[in-house]
Amino acid sequence: MSISVLPKQPHLFVSYLRVGRLLYYSLVLFVLESWIYWIQLRYALLYQSVFHIVFWVWCFLFSFVHIFLVLADGWSRFQNYKRAKDQFFIHGFNRKICDTYIGSKCQRMAALVAAEELGLEKQVSAYYDSKGVKWYHYCTLFHGKRTFVFVQEKILEPHFFGVQLPSKI
Repeated sequence: MSISVLPKQPHLFVSYLRVGRLLYYSLVLFVLESWIYWIQLRYALLYQSVFHIVFWVWCFLFSFVHIFLVLADGWSRFQNYKRAKDQFFIHGFNRKICDTYIGSKCQRMAALVAAEELGLEKQVSAYYDSKGVKWYHYCTLFHGKRTFVFVQEKILEPHFFGVQLPSKI
């Protein structure tokens, strides 16, 4: 694909929001949940027992930490999007590129948004359909086979600690 045939591209911020839209819906929920837990914690600090205070501290911290995890995951998805877009731009549609992003719903969304912006969405979507991936498959292929898959470095690194990539296009 060459620059001369490149479809009109949206602003990077629009792409950032489109890639992580499911994550940002959950971000809003975690912010609201943290706010509710904070109100309950303040009330517990003034009027309730130590058990209630510990309970609401735990709830608040659980929800509050998830805000930052969602933001880190959203940034990592955006890096996946930039990488996928560069790869699709240079190589066109390629099954190996699609297989790189088949691991989770967020990664597939990044690849699909990148493909859509380059006019390859139908091919990528049809490939994922042919592999048996459905819209409700949030975690595919490997999660059912290994119990402690979420604590392994190869899962944590691409999901939360993605390297910032300069976009080539």
